[in-house]
Parts: sequence; C-alpha cells; structure tokens
Amino acid sequence: MTRMDNSPLMYQRPSGYSKPLIIWVIVSCWALAACSGPGYYFQAASGQLKLNQAKQSVSDLTGDPLTEPELVKQLETATEILAFATAHLDLPANGSYSSYVDLKREAVTWNVVATPALSLKPKKWCFFIAGCFPYRGFFKQTSATRSAQKYADKGWDVYISPATAYSTLGKFKDPLLSTMFKGSDVRLAAYLFHELAHQRVYTRHDGRFNENYASFVETVGVTAWLEKDDRLDALAQWLLMQQIEKDFSELIGSYRIQLSTLYLGDQSESEKLQQKSAIFRSMKDDYQMMVKQKWDGIDYYSGWFEKPVNNARLALFDTYSGGQCAFANLHERAKGNMIEFNRLAEEYSKLPTEELTQWLNQTCMIVAPTADL
Repeated sequence: MTRMDNSPLMYQRPSGYSKPLIIWVIVSCWALAACSGPGYYFQAASGQLKLNQAKQSVSDLTGDPLTEPELVKQLETATEILAFATAHLDLPANGSYSSYVDLKREAVTWNVVATPALSLKPKKWCFFIAGCFPYRGFFKQTSATRSAQKYADKGWDVYISPATAYSTLGKFKDPLLSTMFKGSDVRLAAYLFHELAHQRVYTRHDGRFNENYASFVETVGVTAWLEKDDRLDALAQWLLMQQIEKDFSELIGSYRIQLSTLYLGDQSESEKLQQKSAIFRSMKDDYQMMVKQKWDGIDYYSGWFEKPVNNARLALFDTYSGGQCAFANLHERAKGNMIEFNRLAEEYSKLPTEELTQWLNQTCMIVAPTADL
C-alpha cells in the first residue's frame, strides 16, 4: 500500500544477502503481479530487491560518528515514534523501520491512476497476495509514464502520483526511506502510523476500507503523540491542517457528485465532455472563493492545481476520506481504547463487500451537549 528522478539506484550488495531471499522476493512479486505482464513483474522484483540491498541498520547509523548529525536526529525521532505506535496505538513491532534507505530520488514509487474520459471509476489492478488496487506502482518514473501514456492514447484521463512511503503489509521488514524525512517530524509520524496501520488491519477485497482505516489511525496517532509531549502549538497546527484538508475534500466531493450525475445522464458524449470542462472550471473558481473566505487568502493547494485537473485526479478522494465517520464511530464505541478499536476494525474488515460498503457510508454520530441529555 502506498502513501500518495530517473537516476538509477546505485546499490552495493551486502555480504549477508542470501540467494533464498532473492528467490522469495521473485516468487512474491510474481504473485503480486498476477494480472500484469512479465515486464511489470520484473520491475517490481528488481525494485524491491534494490530496496532490500540498500538497507542500513538504524542502530548502526546512529552509532556511527560519520553519520550526519541531522540524519541521526531524524532516525532517533523515528525510533521514538515507533515505540509510541506500539505502546499507545496497538500497532505492530515486527522489525519494520529498523533500517534506512537513502533513495536519492524524490519518490519510492510512482503510481498510475487511469479512468475513462466520462467516469470517475478508476481501473483496478489485482494481485494474488494484496488484492485489488485503483492504481499501479512503478519503481521508475519513466516506466510509470509509459504505462500512463498507453491509457492516455485510448482517450482515458491519467494521473501519475509520486509516493513518499509504502508498506509491503509485513511481507518484508520495510525500511525508513529518505523521502519520509523531507517534511517535519509530525509528517514523519503520520507516515509511520499510516503504514503500520496497514500491517495491523488489512482486507484484500476493499481498498477504501484499508485507506480510511489507516488514515483514521494516522490522525488519532499524531494527535495523541503531540498531546503526550505537550506540543500544543504543533497540535494546533496539525488540527488546522486537518480541517483544511477536510474543507478541500468536501469541495472535491461536491464536484465528484456533479460529475457522476453528468456521466450517468442522457446527453451525447460531446455534450458531456463540454460540461465536464465547465464543471472543472467552476471547481477552480469555487476553490479560489474558499481560499478567500475560509483560509484568509492562503492558497494551501496551489500546487495541486498546477497540473491539469481530470477524472483521474479526483478518482481516489473517496478512497482515502470517504469512510472517516465509520471509524470515528467505532473509536467512540471502543471508548478510545486502541486495542479494542483495532479488534473491532478487524471484525468489520471481514464483512462481505456490500455490507462493508454500507458500513463505510454511515454518517458521524452527533453527541448532544450535557444539558440536552
């Protein structure tokens, strides 16, 4: 599961790297690439092998006087975050993130999302071990570009999203990646809580459940982590950014409804394409209005609009944020106890697809003020 340069990776093979591990990686990637051709299988196997070859022990790095002090500080912070994840969020302590990889590039993978020109439903790629995903990841940006172009040539909307972090769901001991340290320690905590959550509860048949669960654990985890250290300013900024993200998601959600209604209508294809363009223009206008009225003129998502807006850009919004009320209600039911919350989440993950979808679509509980009880 991913979290959304062309330079070759120059890795030295460690002396302890064994042939059985190579075989295991290749067999696993063959299973993961079940619905893909041999080209995708080889790039997946090669990319994962290079990551494993490049791992350096966190304890070795932090104990080495030649390691850059800034990196030592970042690795020590990551170790503290992982300890908190185990002790307070009931997330696994299985050796993941006990090593580090300097990727020397801006992303670990590049994910291709593709939708028909008149649909918000993304193409799904299915894999034996991990299930189906509304995107397909590549370890090389050039490979992702070639894949996206094949769908663009068919008239589909496409989007290539660089991934900062990802999880092998515990199949490998995932390393810390240099891309995960580009932001603040709060962003690092968010990455780790999110990716560890994928290892804690996961279902093969519903990506929306998986991402909403991990996103909810991320939010609860970061909030609790900052509260523990009494970092009130950082917590206020985190909560502000959460609200801004919610505002933006609600805006996108309203336009997803407009587009879905249009695509299901009786108009001709050419009429739908014209109205589609008009809807995207209105979305940009409404966004600018929101910047002025809600965000005091601060254009938080200016970078998002630098690239052309299309169906593929909007396709995954519901995947990551469309079921937060369901998990908020579950957290309330568990009285904030993360062990109980995770146990309940695991139970719901086993529901049949239709029942799980219905559960995810629930609205948030409204807690009445004490005077009204």
